[in-house]
Amino acid sequence: MLGRGKNIKMKKISVSLSGHQTSISLEPEFIDALHYIAKSTNTPIAKIIGEIDKNRGIDTNLSSAIRIWILKYFRK
Repeated sequence: MLGRGKNIKMKKISVSLSGHQTSISLEPEFIDALHYIAKSTNTPIAKIIGEIDKNRGIDTNLSSAIRIWILKYFRK
């Protein structure tokens, strides 16, 4: 079973959003996916995360919104 009973090591990235430094914790695979997308689209990670932040619902935390955005990106 996926992840059951295992401690998943999270990685942190720091970005500036709306002039404030923010740390985001994600699984390493999602950090790698963000780097891949940023490189493939020639878009800074901070810009990608800023757009995700701007468009997420008020009831969705940023880390979850990033994971969902990445999933949707690869489903296209």
